[in-house]
Amino acid sequence: MSDRSDPPKEPSAAPSATTGAKLWGGRFEESTDRFVEAFTASVGFDQRMALQDIAGSRAHAAMLQGCGVLSGEDLAAIEEGLTAIEADIVAGRFEWSVELEDVHMNIEAALTARIGDAGKRLHTGRSRNDQVATDLRLWLRQASDQAETELRRLLEGCLDLAAQHTDTIMPGFTHLQTAQPVTFGHHVMAWFEMLLRDLERLRDGRARLNRMPLGAAALAGTSYPIDREVTRDLLGFNAICENSLDAVSDRDFAIEFASTTALCLMHLSRISEELVLWTSAQFDFIRLPDRFCTGSSIMPQKKNPDVPELVRGKSGRANGNLVALLTLMKGQPLAYNKDNQEDKEPLFDSADTLIGCLRAFADMLPAIDPRVEVMRDAALKGFSTATDLADYLVGQGLAFRDAHEVVGRAVRHGVECGLDLAEMDYDTLSAFSPAIGEDVFEVLTLEGSVASRSHPGGTAPAAVQVAVENARQRLQAM
Repeated sequence: MSDRSDPPKEPSAAPSATTGAKLWGGRFEESTDRFVEAFTASVGFDQRMALQDIAGSRAHAAMLQGCGVLSGEDLAAIEEGLTAIEADIVAGRFEWSVELEDVHMNIEAALTARIGDAGKRLHTGRSRNDQVATDLRLWLRQASDQAETELRRLLEGCLDLAAQHTDTIMPGFTHLQTAQPVTFGHHVMAWFEMLLRDLERLRDGRARLNRMPLGAAALAGTSYPIDREVTRDLLGFNAICENSLDAVSDRDFAIEFASTTALCLMHLSRISEELVLWTSAQFDFIRLPDRFCTGSSIMPQKKNPDVPELVRGKSGRANGNLVALLTLMKGQPLAYNKDNQEDKEPLFDSADTLIGCLRAFADMLPAIDPRVEVMRDAALKGFSTATDLADYLVGQGLAFRDAHEVVGRAVRHGVECGLDLAEMDYDTLSAFSPAIGEDVFEVLTLEGSVASRSHPGGTAPAAVQVAVENARQRLQAM
């Protein structure tokens, strides 16, 4: 079983509800209502944590035996039973029961059925409250690592693409209007910076995630002589949760992951929007391979950029999951409440969505085919070198506001005549200001414009080459 598996088998319900079937049934005289039993059960979705639950039980049992709470014979039976149950789960043979409510009770009941009283002793010194909090952290730790692997692939793809196009000129936009010429490599490096911040957030959140609640029991700790450092070490946590009340009720780590997911999907959505625009006939800046597109059932000419469109759409569900988790937690008093059963489905969905979108982008981005000449021709339209002309006039002694006025009049003339600044002759340009000399055309070229911005963070080809090299080092150091 993996964290991103096919939908699990539907749990089966027992023919009738009985209090004796419940592992907590001693307190109750009346059977659980059948609808309530199904309504309150979580096994339909929390069985995704089955392998993490078994790992936590193994560590807990080993610790109990080391502390003298369990015998060596009990530990051997527990380990053997858990191994057999794990094999059944991985093979899809395990029978999940709604009557047993959740992943923990299903596995514990199966273990007791296999090995007898030793299975009943496994739960000594722990509660489902600290058990589920531990399982969820273990599951999310693995999902976070999977997301990081895909995000790193995507970041490497950005660097490779940028390195190939440090000299490719395209229009830069503000308000989706032509602003100034930039290089395509510089634009891709903007994507890199956005996504690198997501990697920083993902890793930062993982550090806080990697703290162990096990040992907090229901809310107050346990009177049994446990050693939390042993289980912490066995499960690979960096630290233990220091307060038992907070340990069982904290879901900050889930909210933080959902927040990181929402931010990352927002970035992917912005990139997707650009890819959708750029693949249109109106832009035609890039081509996407057929394997990332689909056609139309009625219009034979269509090639739809479905992957970026779908990623753009999935950003909405990531936002919804974050809001759902924040709303879930905002009214809860300490410590654990049944509300927290609702934390898993939004979290699972955020993880699945993030990993899937990152994988799709990491596969697609290196395959982008920029239309170099089309991009360059587009940069020649819309007076993209107007700022360069203003900067030229400032260099000739004009105040910037006066230079701005001169260039504005020249642009207005260009709009009326249908000419870009670089297409006007010298006599036409010099009529707007005596400060304009015959060398003005050097600054009105696209190459001259981008080359002049050679400072760190600028769009000049040389600056982009340095930025790519520095970025590789930054990524490798993380």
